[in-house]
Amino acid sequence: MSTATLTTPRPRAAVLRTELRLFRREPGSIFWILLFPTLLLVILGSIPSFRRSQTSLGGLRLVDTYVPIVILVAMITAGVQIMPQVLTGYRERGILRRMSTTPVRPSALLSAQMLVHGLASLLSMLLALAVGRLAFDVRLPRQPAGYLLALLLAILAALALGSVVSAVSRTTKIAGAVGSAVYFPMMFCAGVWLPVQSMPHTMGRIVELTPFGAACSRTPPGSASWARRRTAWRRWPWPPGSTRT
Repeated sequence: MSTATLTTPRPRAAVLRTELRLFRREPGSIFWILLFPTLLLVILGSIPSFRRSQTSLGGLRLVDTYVPIVILVAMITAGVQIMPQVLTGYRERGILRRMSTTPVRPSALLSAQMLVHGLASLLSMLLALAVGRLAFDVRLPRQPAGYLLALLLAILAALALGSVVSAVSRTTKIAGAVGSAVYFPMMFCAGVWLPVQSMPHTMGRIVELTPFGAACSRTPPGSASWARRRTAWRRWPWPPGSTRT
């Protein structure tokens, strides 16, 4: 970030534009946030068994359940793994200290980073939904407004967690280590290795207490565990095409 950015008439907008330009120059961030989740969906959807209806999932296919999972993967990657290292790098290079002597407060940089990575997560969501619908006939959410609101809450949870990781990390290397220590448990809670609805009873209840586990949890209406799971974070996003009673 250049010091000239901080002397423009609208410094906050200038900071945001600068962060957007810097993000576009990072192929790693673009791949892991925008492309990798959809690529993972395509790979999993290419497996024949993932395209067969599962009785244990209430007639859904595994590829149906993995659409919200890959969306959460993008959010967790952006908020926990990538954004903390960027913010910690700024602090490590003294950029935040120099900003404190200008009309722009360091909070402007934090808000710009959260907005950039939040928008990237939303773009990744749209791409995953589009590919899931066109390539694998995954039904779209029946309540788009509620689905989008719940996803926004999940994004805020990921970004807030990433801000904590950055705050407790003194260097970029430490931020990467702490982020990885948080990243993989959150991926597990999102159902990457085992969908939440397929977890054992006790494990499923524990995972549902986490933001990303609650966001991904869903069991077929009428099943024995439906009454238990419907009470946990009922307003979080559910797999596209699922119904709620």
